[in-house]
Amino acid sequence: MDDEARPIVDAPRGSLGARRLAVRVTDDALRWIRAGHPWLFADSITSVSSGGQPGDLAVVFDRKRRFRAIGLYDPASPIRVKLLHHGDPITIDDDWFAHRISATLSRRRGLLESIETTGVRCINGENDGLPGLVVDRYADVAVIKIYSAAWLPHLAVVVPILESLLDVDVVVLRLARRIQHELPAGVTDGIVLRGSVPTRPVLFRENGLVVEADVIAGNKTGYFLDQRANRRLVGEMSGGARVLDVFCSGGGVALAAAAGGATSVLSVDISGPALQAAQRNFAHNRRFPAVRRCRHDNRRGDAFEVMADLAEGRTMFEVVVVDPPSFAQNKADAAKALRAYEHLTSLAVELLVEGGLLVQASCSSRVSPPEFFGAVAAGARRAGVELDEIRRTGHPTDHPIGFPQGEYLKAIFARIHRPKRRREPR
Repeated sequence: MDDEARPIVDAPRGSLGARRLAVRVTDDALRWIRAGHPWLFADSITSVSSGGQPGDLAVVFDRKRRFRAIGLYDPASPIRVKLLHHGDPITIDDDWFAHRISATLSRRRGLLESIETTGVRCINGENDGLPGLVVDRYADVAVIKIYSAAWLPHLAVVVPILESLLDVDVVVLRLARRIQHELPAGVTDGIVLRGSVPTRPVLFRENGLVVEADVIAGNKTGYFLDQRANRRLVGEMSGGARVLDVFCSGGGVALAAAAGGATSVLSVDISGPALQAAQRNFAHNRRFPAVRRCRHDNRRGDAFEVMADLAEGRTMFEVVVVDPPSFAQNKADAAKALRAYEHLTSLAVELLVEGGLLVQASCSSRVSPPEFFGAVAAGARRAGVELDEIRRTGHPTDHPIGFPQGEYLKAIFARIHRPKRRREPR
């Protein structure tokens, strides 16, 4: 174990030792609390009993001094309190954390026991009643990602619970970029809390395929597990097809398409390491005849520019998959994001043969599903094609939606058709 990590998980102050703060809030905030919302914003707080440190337990009272909720206090965040419990009084202690985590994992028992899929989202933050805490398991490695420094004092409790319930050998801590400057010396992104530091990407299985996750320095916790079901669908619909995978990341879609019988796959990404990971993921699965037979090419560059260039060269595909990163970090970005989705659609359909399959996704929580699907439809119309929708998809079972802002993932599968022009009568 990294010696610098030891104070985080072995600190004498666990949840039982956290200081309690009395917090009073506006009437509007109380309405949100009664509705079960997991966030309490700074401007909703009218008083706090004392200064408060990250991880202190904030007990929310109403005007009549009645208990309404309790959560983790974060003095540096606009979301000042991450609410753990609403309603009747309760004690947040080590047993409470053990019960909440155990219940969360029980809801995923089928996935966690699968031998075909060993990469699973175990705790999905607010949506599982643990706001600011995400845990993914890749085979025998658990990756904790925290989005608030308020979780640091409680890792002494959380880590042993995860070790025992998940039966993992290694526990890695990942940190949201926003909080990295708030942390004590020695606490860095990718620090190993338990076990040996992985010297190479961790291999795990997804729908029977071997895939790698860079749990120390990769995006998020190392891999985008939320697109698992969509990757499987693409694979099932790619037999005999030429496939274009735009914003390919680690090449999960490309690999699924190859395993599903695609004749060729072109992976496009602006990141060199992402394309290298895609190549390695193909190499991990050469034992499958379909993967060996599929021609896999990489092209590095800006997705918009590469797609325009392919269209100019009249390169056509039977399947085009477009899964960009989030275009809207805040509500002000939503309009710009919608224009980008529309533009991507118009580029993508130009690359599809008649009847070809468009798969387009969005992970922007600031863009609602109706807005996203509307932008895709507008992009198709702009390019003069019609969409014959096959299905719309959302969150997989291990990424539940627990409150309205927890919904972010949406995707559309559609065949494209180009209306025949009517001949003008002479």
